[in-house]
Amino acid sequence: MHLGLLQHRIVVMRPLFHPSLVNGRYGDPTVYVETLFEKRSLLFDIGEIASLAPRKIRRVDQVFVSHAHIDHFVGFDHLLRLLVGHEKSVQLFGPPGFAEHVFHKLQAYRWNLVENYPCDLVFDVSELEAENSMSTTRFRLRKGFAAEPSVSRKTIAGVLCDEPTHRVSAAILEHGTPCLAFALQEAAHVNVWKNRLSERGLPVGPWLLSLKKAVVERRADDHLIRIEEAAKSDRLVPLSSLRDLVTVTAGQKIAYVTDVADTPANRAAIVALIQNADILFIEAAFADADAAIAKERAHLTTTAAGEVAREANVRRVEPFHFSPRYAGEQERMLAEVTAAFEAYRA
Repeated sequence: MHLGLLQHRIVVMRPLFHPSLVNGRYGDPTVYVETLFEKRSLLFDIGEIASLAPRKIRRVDQVFVSHAHIDHFVGFDHLLRLLVGHEKSVQLFGPPGFAEHVFHKLQAYRWNLVENYPCDLVFDVSELEAENSMSTTRFRLRKGFAAEPSVSRKTIAGVLCDEPTHRVSAAILEHGTPCLAFALQEAAHVNVWKNRLSERGLPVGPWLLSLKKAVVERRADDHLIRIEEAAKSDRLVPLSSLRDLVTVTAGQKIAYVTDVADTPANRAAIVALIQNADILFIEAAFADADAAIAKERAHLTTTAAGEVAREANVRRVEPFHFSPRYAGEQERMLAEVTAAFEAYRA
């Protein structure tokens, strides 16, 4: 009932990012994150992506790859095929050695006619070498995707990118090879007070999206917002006089964890990264009864996934990457994760 009351008083602005599992809980690990107000999207891992509409794939401008095992990286060729011929720049992030994997993918094809292409395609590939160190290599279509000299830079606490709308951080985990887990933090969640709009005679309309974006991007007070009103000329109003129309709260946090050994070090690093996430996508490759197999193959069990989510105080857990050996047993797998997640919770 309290929520209903708030809905009468506030125009609730939906979260900026909307994630979805591309291949369900058994298929190649890939989470597609759609951005609500912009024609851009993110990918966490890039397994098989043929089920995604080409228009959705062409919106992708950031790809976060945990590691280069085939089920996490095979979709890169499909992405490449759809982007060649379009003016586009894509950032890719991965573990140490990732740029070399991208290089070999690109060099598997001949690019001898690229000088005739009217559009260029650029991949900026960054490797998280350590918690405070990154290296970026650029590959450009017009140069036949030859690797340009790498540029190293310092980072803090595994932050891969920090933009006005969002920040993505990573932790380096162990899977027999370095493997990254990711946390996407929305910069801010802005609610517009409908009653304050009414009191000031301001309309509800698309201009509120511009107001929200200006607040999220931390624009200066003199930044002008164009207000469109029916039967009236548009007017420009400084942001300073509109700030009282909105309430700013912490943005949504989305976490992604897959292909990690269940070790104390991995658990500690994961919990620190995903703490208080609103949505956690986490692998639960093996059932609890098969913990020995999970250990041998450096994966998490259903119980381990639920325990990690509980310890990190996650709001919602989305298990995935179930082994095909449990085909037809999805409800069992989900139940085991849920039991561990909800154990001892009030």
